[in-house]
Amino acid sequence: MTARLLATKLYIPPPRARVVVRPRLTERLNEGLKRRPSLTVISAPAGFGKTTLVSEWITGGERPVAWLSLDDADNDLALFLAYFIAALQTVAPSLGQETLALLHAPGPPPATAVLLTPLLNEIATFQDQLVVVLDDYHAIETKAVDDVLTFVIEHLPPPLHLVVTTREDPRLPLARLRARGQLTELRAADLRFTPAEAGDFLNAAMGLSLPAEHIAALEQRTEGWIAGLQLAALSMQGHQDISGFIHAFTGSHHFVLDYLVEEVLQQQPEPTQSFLLHTSILERMCGPLCEAVLLTPPGSGQATLEAIERANLFIVPLDSERRWFRYHHLFADLLRRRLGQRHGADPVQEAGAADQAVDALHRRASQWYEDQGLELEAFHHATTGQDIERAERLIEGKGIPLHYRVAAAPVLAWLKSLPTRVLNARPALWVTYATTLMFSGQNTAVEEKLQAAEAVLGHRGIAPDEQNRDLIGRIAALRATAAVIQQDAQAILTQSRRALEYLNPDNLTIRTTTTWTLGYAYQLQGDRAAASRAYREVIAISQSAGYSIYTLAATLSLGQVQEADNQLHAAAASYRRALELAGDPPQRMAGEVQLGLARVCYEWNDLAAAAQHAEQCAELARSMVVETFAKYGVILARLKLAQGDVPAAVAALAEAEAFLRRHNFMFRMPDVAAVQVLALLRQGQLAAATQLAETHQLPLGRARVLLAQGDPVAALAVLAPLCQQVEAKDQPDGRLKVLVLQALALQAQGETAPALVAMGEALALAEPGGFIRTFVDEGPAMASLLREVEKRGIAQGYAARILAGFEPVENGAPITQRLSEPLSDREREVLSLLGSELDGPAIARELNVSMNTLRTHTKNIYTKLGVNNRRAAVRQAEELELS
Repeated sequence: MTARLLATKLYIPPPRARVVVRPRLTERLNEGLKRRPSLTVISAPAGFGKTTLVSEWITGGERPVAWLSLDDADNDLALFLAYFIAALQTVAPSLGQETLALLHAPGPPPATAVLLTPLLNEIATFQDQLVVVLDDYHAIETKAVDDVLTFVIEHLPPPLHLVVTTREDPRLPLARLRARGQLTELRAADLRFTPAEAGDFLNAAMGLSLPAEHIAALEQRTEGWIAGLQLAALSMQGHQDISGFIHAFTGSHHFVLDYLVEEVLQQQPEPTQSFLLHTSILERMCGPLCEAVLLTPPGSGQATLEAIERANLFIVPLDSERRWFRYHHLFADLLRRRLGQRHGADPVQEAGAADQAVDALHRRASQWYEDQGLELEAFHHATTGQDIERAERLIEGKGIPLHYRVAAAPVLAWLKSLPTRVLNARPALWVTYATTLMFSGQNTAVEEKLQAAEAVLGHRGIAPDEQNRDLIGRIAALRATAAVIQQDAQAILTQSRRALEYLNPDNLTIRTTTTWTLGYAYQLQGDRAAASRAYREVIAISQSAGYSIYTLAATLSLGQVQEADNQLHAAAASYRRALELAGDPPQRMAGEVQLGLARVCYEWNDLAAAAQHAEQCAELARSMVVETFAKYGVILARLKLAQGDVPAAVAALAEAEAFLRRHNFMFRMPDVAAVQVLALLRQGQLAAATQLAETHQLPLGRARVLLAQGDPVAALAVLAPLCQQVEAKDQPDGRLKVLVLQALALQAQGETAPALVAMGEALALAEPGGFIRTFVDEGPAMASLLREVEKRGIAQGYAARILAGFEPVENGAPITQRLSEPLSDREREVLSLLGSELDGPAIARELNVSMNTLRTHTKNIYTKLGVNNRRAAVRQAEELELS
């Protein structure tokens, strides 16, 4: 969810009825469009007609145009991008959905390239040229926004043409674009009125009848500065002696402004002067807003705005209906200064009272914006009007705090500006400060703010009331969230329980968050039943409190617990529900959801669906630095191994390992190493597989290596304590894996009856979830054991379904004929002699090789066939029709 955006920032200012046509400049702008891709920069001080020129140029063309009027609030990167995409959507409503999904996900925004690449790729598909105007870019002071626009400029898709208006050169790579011939520039020297344009403006637009010599004198004195000419024209409307006025009209821009604004204001009736001064606090205004600020009757605000526009008093309409307006920036700055001077110069008012008068205007503006549901603008005026109580209430929002909704930067900037005494007077602000820091990714600074809040609460030395108890709960909830980042299960449990003890029962937003962190701690500790209960509680709360990101997180986590409990059908249902909650385009967490579905489909032997879900996971995982990308590498490797493509599996695992090491996610390395062991066994690299299994303490991996080495007794010894462990912890997934390997080890030992008992238990565990690949991936030895199971009438229908998984899936060749690595010609010779009555020395003599060489060949054959003795090798060769 995001805060509402102000639509007037996206309106293209309509041209004035009596505008001066400037073909020499519009032609320059049209020439810029012929360069693809390209950027146009219109840079000049205030009052040179930048916005008016672009508005006139746009009106004269037929190309689609997106417009964004920038202000100080757009220094928040997330807000800038939200408005930038909203502007684009005025042309193409579906544009930028993927970028918005990334932007609105919890936590700090991902890297610039990650955010913008999908958006720029979408624009690149446009058939027609798209013009995007960023008006008043000088309002941008944040390097993060400059970096985003720099990325856009350096990767401009051919259909996109950017137009930037600014009072100063932007911090963008203009030199590079200039060298490439991709830059069009208009500066103050270009924008100055020529004598002919000055004449058109003064006589036609402003309604004067000046002779040529007066026009020339004014043009010379103002140096073609349009704002100066407009102020002069307004001033002359009240003068009889035009020649004397023009003669006295001289000096710098600053002097001219002070002088002319004074002249213009003095000519207006007192009600108009008061209206101009007191509404100058507004960035944008409409009639009802002005009435709320000035406490005037309904209808008066719109009437006054229309009268001011008719008088050409530096007001700019923002929509075609002329409901919304703004003052020319330069005029607004001067009016605000005059407003301060007027109240400060009042001998009756003290300085503090004067400030309070202006603050009252802001507070009334804040109330109006809040009533309209425009919380960001309401917050801005509340903070400017020093209304801390209102600002704090607006931050908390109705259900979801303001800083959760693409507004962290302005909230954080305001909190940083507050003196310590103000924060100490309202300890809840310390907690909000900590929350905003965490939400902005500044986790190391969080604890200091929480301790400051606790110091204030402790200093009061009184029993906490209901409000303070809730605050204590919020502090604990934040610490629980911080512990999640550290994977500290005990700290999560302690802080989550404390939070739930103290939080107000009605504080459903934080209680939902804390219940999820509690479930996460249980999951880390292996208490799946408790984790499942917590996640279900989050989902239940959300049904009454409304959807939040934690509803999605709980649904995903519930699916993971169900998957671990072998409940694959339930897990798949949870994952599909999580995909619905993730939206379209999906939120970032959807990568984990797709991964869960990929694992389930893989286990069901639906390799095509598994690959599809894995690829969708990869598309999301590549866009962020999270361990999901490494987990994608694991499922991709398993898919490649299932398809017999060992080199591709090895490459996927190498990439996953490199990612983990690069980003210090080594706690995920055992997952990667477990599949690396499988790949090494397929390659016959038993020593390397042994070392890897021991390094990462992988008992299942060690058991597999021992089976490959022909030592089932040692394999069973490794599996025995693991079996006790998974049974004690009630871990169905672990128990299934252990039983499968125990059955194979017992079979290899020649203990058929115990092997069949273990297989029966494994099949009973696996059948409700429909497991297939857990058995098929064990290769020919498992196929042989399953046939024996069928003969004994154990789980006949299910065993048959698993055996069907060994049937053709690729190029018409059965999986049972696909070895981890093909037998060499010499190994085929050895295999054929193993089926004879010759003993080892006789076979060596027959092949004219040493016994050591024969042992090497035999060992390789056993590894590739997945057996550990001569009799099993011969039987496997017959089944695979190799002999």
